Amino acid sequence: MQELHDAPLAPLTTFRLGGPATRLVTATTDAEVIAAVREADAAGTPLLIVGGGSNLVIGDKGFEGTALRIATRGCELTGTRLELAAGEVWSDAVARTVAAGLAGIECLAGIPGSAGATPIQNVGAYGQEVSSTITEVIAYDRRAGETVTLAAEECAFSYRHSRFKADPDRYVVLRVRFELEDADGLSAPLKYAETARALGVGQGDRVPLADARETVLKLRAGKGMVLDAEDHDTWSAGSFFTNPILTDADFAAFHARVKERLGEGAEPPAYPAGQGHTKTSAAWLIDKAGFTKGYGSGPARISTKHTLALTNRGEATTEDLLALAREVVAGVRDAFGVTLVNEPVMVGVGL
Repeated sequence: MQELHDAPLAPLTTFRLGGPATRLVTATTDAEVIAAVREADAAGTPLLIVGGGSNLVIGDKGFEGTALRIATRGCELTGTRLELAAGEVWSDAVARTVAAGLAGIECLAGIPGSAGATPIQNVGAYGQEVSSTITEVIAYDRRAGETVTLAAEECAFSYRHSRFKADPDRYVVLRVRFELEDADGLSAPLKYAETARALGVGQGDRVPLADARETVLKLRAGKGMVLDAEDHDTWSAGSFFTNPILTDADFAAFHARVKERLGEGAEPPAYPAGQGHTKTSAAWLIDKAGFTKGYGSGPARISTKHTLALTNRGEATTEDLLALAREVVAGVRDAFGVTLVNEPVMVGVGL
């Protein structure tokens, strides 16, 4: 294992923000991951797990403890079964499955980060979520002090949530197993209207896998959601806020606020989200509350390509970013009575 002290963490995140860790350990095998976790737990040392760094907001003071960077590798395809080590680059894994002619995660192309993070957040985009293809998650259970295998139904997946996110200090994901589909080179049925429109087909249709992947990559790039070191619109954590899921009563109150503010003809986005609940669009809320693309005059601003991404224009601090996020949250709440919730994990800071 590689070990560094007073190690910068900003370069390990897509925001390129945050202070140093007291100690940074890089593990390249499952055994090294487990050993580092056990050592920190035995010593009572705070532990921060770092994968691809695409979902982390680290405070300017850094992290007082051990940051464990998971850099394990392993991608095994057996028939339609896929097993990924936690440190595998997610976008590369998606490309491999498409090249192998397997459907199920092709619309998750271009999402930054590592494979081990996908079940934690129940990563999803363009009509797909990893929960629909994950069969098992192998993790180190810090409470039990042993490696466990959790079936998909034990992971408590929901919208951008899971058992792992609900209890962040218990499990360290080591490997993720998926069951994909051999549909003769075709994608899974397209669920997302924007993707179907871009491909010139209807929702529910299948298209060649490579076409689905390339279309999603183009759509994501157009919104600044594909990493590019030269493009500050991609110096972000992707979507900074989750789409709010409202009870029927809360949605009715929100609907009334929309009409009061925007006029009787205004209709907010609304999607079924289970009995008695409706999901609306965080991006729509942000835009209609007056925070348009490119909003801000400081070193942290809303992306010029997508209102849901908060970005570091190159010289920002974490406090600059949080000030912008708080402004957006307060503005949306004042305008529509809805409180946005951050999607990235906050380390040493909060909204």
